[in-house]
Amino acid sequence: MKRAIPILVLSVAGLIPVWRYEPSIGGTSTTEVVAPAPSTSAAPGSSSQVVAGPTVDTEKGPVQVEVTFDGEKITAVKMLQQPNHPQTTAAVPKLIAETLEAQSADIDTVSGATITSDGYRESLQAALDAKGA
Repeated sequence: MKRAIPILVLSVAGLIPVWRYEPSIGGTSTTEVVAPAPSTSAAPGSSSQVVAGPTVDTEKGPVQVEVTFDGEKITAVKMLQQPNHPQTTAAVPKLIAETLEAQSADIDTVSGATITSDGYRESLQAALDAKGA
């Protein structure tokens, strides 16, 4: 009997996180980061082009990016679809900022958001390939 009460209390304490767990719902939200405007004016004849990547279905939900180009330079990346998950919400600005810095899909995975990072890179690379075609 002396062991029953602590075992019961510890069991309930161990189940509380399970009861409070909220699985991610495949909802969508939008995030956009735009590169700062260059100090010099745009070259004559350069034109902005917007290319959307395909929707990549991941375990956490769909991921789709839209890339804005000014000539060959990536000036903005917008998430058209992303999983409604806390790690994804935190990772997206990092992924976008790194894309703007690298000017390619050759970016690092964000720790804690590996699945979203992989889907982001896949959709981004497809958009970059479509722009080049």
